[in-house]
Amino acid sequence: MVFLLNSANKIKFNEIQIGDKSSFSIKITEEIINQFSLISGDHNPLHTDENYAKKTKFKQRICHGMLLASFFSQLTGMYLPGEKCLYLSQSLNFLNPCFIHDTILIEGIIIRKSQSTKILEIKTTK
Repeated sequence: MVFLLNSANKIKFNEIQIGDKSSFSIKITEEIINQFSLISGDHNPLHTDENYAKKTKFKQRICHGMLLASFFSQLTGMYLPGEKCLYLSQSLNFLNPCFIHDTILIEGIIIRKSQSTKILEIKTTK
């Protein structure tokens, strides 16, 4: 992920160090998945239909990958680096499914910082 900080940010760019990190956890609920389906328009039965999902290799509904990725927006906009940053890009790999009732940990660590462009690169994991 790459972020550009606005000079009005509560945390000054000069105060951010490589190695700074932040995290939070969230429990995935049926309500969160249903709300994301409505917002995204993704009503794939693997996410929305328990009877269908039971017949798959997962044996139950799985969370949308992009729902999980959306928590990186919360990480960067609220915690690391925080308010008034601009989310520029991200690369994603979905390695494992996430199920209803799973609690996930969203983590980020600053791995690069450019003083001249005010751009940070943050390694994220879920």
